[in-house]
Amino acid sequence: MLDGTGQLDGGRLNPHPHLHAQQPAAQHPTAGGDTAPKEVRFCSRCGTGMVTRPIAGRARRTCPFCGFVHFVDPKVAVGTVVVLAGRLLLVRRTMEPHRGRWSLPAGFLDAGEDPRAAAARETLEEAGVAIDVGELLDVVAKPSGSATLFLVYRATYVGNEPRAGDDADAAAFFGPDKLPELAFESTRAAVRRWLSDPAERPAPR
Repeated sequence: MLDGTGQLDGGRLNPHPHLHAQQPAAQHPTAGGDTAPKEVRFCSRCGTGMVTRPIAGRARRTCPFCGFVHFVDPKVAVGTVVVLAGRLLLVRRTMEPHRGRWSLPAGFLDAGEDPRAAAARETLEEAGVAIDVGELLDVVAKPSGSATLFLVYRATYVGNEPRAGDDADAAAFFGPDKLPELAFESTRAAVRRWLSDPAERPAPR
């Protein structure tokens, strides 16, 4: 489920730590959030207090002593479009943002996890439905919530009745004329694609 505010962080050593010592921090808009988070206060290598400097075109937290540069990694989420008999699988959120609204089964990619395996895992955890994950349908940069990148996969229903779990309190298949209130623009975009794409269009009754 897309919630929480944690992020995976990494860092690299700057081989020339003093090149930018007298330069002010650069201000660059980004698609994925703050590249110089103030909560990164101390160097993870030597313990020196971190400062903000322009590195590789963006403001970043940097150690003035050893040159370590803190790079904020993107936070990747995955979701699935599962259609059965002309109905789309959705889950109802129990957490903010958009608590009580419905979204695609989705969640965060674990370190080292295959994105398709993560998509299948999240769908099973949140909706109780077993699937085969297919092609990548969309890549959404800076979706709503705390993810910086959202991968949406087409998936084929394999088995199990929908049963809510994890961060959802309801799971169900919905026809195009009975869609509930949707949580995210990424889910709304997936629904629009489902309704307009001949390969995904619900069969007429």
